[in-house]
Amino acid sequence: MTRGEHVLNNLEDLRSYVYETLCERETLVSGAFRMSEQLLIRAGKPCGMHFCVHGPRAVMITAIWETQQNSILFYDSTGVRFLTTRLVDAPQLQAVAA
Repeated sequence: MTRGEHVLNNLEDLRSYVYETLCERETLVSGAFRMSEQLLIRAGKPCGMHFCVHGPRAVMITAIWETQQNSILFYDSTGVRFLTTRLVDAPQLQAVAA
């Protein structure tokens, strides 16, 4: 599993980075498949986001942005974590939840 650091200033940059990374991992054509996202809540407060690219033949590739460690955990279609990216600067989750 490789690790990296990124600066993502807004939600659109975060979405693009997650989408491109997931598509690249599974060799999917960027833009050909949809990505869903869901806000994660702990103790009534937003604590992260779950992203999922829905590929061909019911393939799902996921990533979780968790705000406590301010990192994105990437999982391939078999559920194995293949990348952890630490965010040096990231959007505020409260602004995303609003």
